[in-house]
Amino acid sequence: MRAFLFPGQGSQAVGMGAALADASRTARDVFSEVDEALGQSLSRLMREGPEDQLTLTENAQPAIMANALAAFRVLTRDCGVTLQKAASFVAGHSLGEYTALCAAGGFDLPTTARLLKLRGQAMQAAVPVGQGAMAALLGADLDKAEAIARAAADGEVCTVANDNDPSQVVISGHKGAIERAIAIAKDHGAKRAVLLPVSAPFHCPLMQPAADRMAEALAATEIAAPSVPMFANVIAAPISDPDRIRELLVEQVTGMVRWRESIAEMSAAGVEEFVELGGKVLGPMVKRIAPSAKVTSVIAIDDIEALAKEIG
Repeated sequence: MRAFLFPGQGSQAVGMGAALADASRTARDVFSEVDEALGQSLSRLMREGPEDQLTLTENAQPAIMANALAAFRVLTRDCGVTLQKAASFVAGHSLGEYTALCAAGGFDLPTTARLLKLRGQAMQAAVPVGQGAMAALLGADLDKAEAIARAAADGEVCTVANDNDPSQVVISGHKGAIERAIAIAKDHGAKRAVLLPVSAPFHCPLMQPAADRMAEALAATEIAAPSVPMFANVIAAPISDPDRIRELLVEQVTGMVRWRESIAEMSAAGVEEFVELGGKVLGPMVKRIAPSAKVTSVIAIDDIEALAKEIG
């Protein structure tokens, strides 16, 4: 069994998608469709930068989606791979859930681009710059991370945002609480704590205003049942029901990304190969969660053609 994975924020880089667009009309069409949906030349920003503009949450989220979706469409449309035959599940890390749903037919591409633009804007606006922060706790499992967050909170928000793998957990909340968590992390058994270069404290209760905006937007958005089940971040379980998908996409804005559990559950269900489309961020996490699994990262046209040949 195989699962297709789609990356989240942090995987953006100037030049992303350029080589694929040069090699494939299908990829160019994806970027053009996203540009038209957003009313901006996101593809030029992806190709040329500047990096500080690409890194803005409202640009990074649709850009990461477009890059991964371009690779997926080249695989399926140019190379003739059928998602239902190639994969038993799709999953995405945070914003990657939108990409996964688009790939599986839950959203069309323009809708996905507009939702992610809004999501990025709403998440950035939810907390004034400088009031929130995130940190990666390295060498800490979920239990240690939760203990660190509790000890550091002191009346402020400090919670686990991403349970990425057995050795990397991300916390999120008020800046003061995150700074206290970094200071005490080693005392609680973490090897190291690193402040992350993010513009807002994602996946914590401070994101509630963004969750409210996404609830309104998703209530007005038609969602189709995906052609293969999606493993949802906040429950680490497969879903296909459109109403349930809508609920969990809202819950995901403030809720914890249960990535470690999701990969473990897919592995337990029989998934032996994980294919990351449009990035090389999730693969190392997968190997730390399911060491015996085969992990394939698909970015360039050669990667896509090799995968298509393997799938047959």
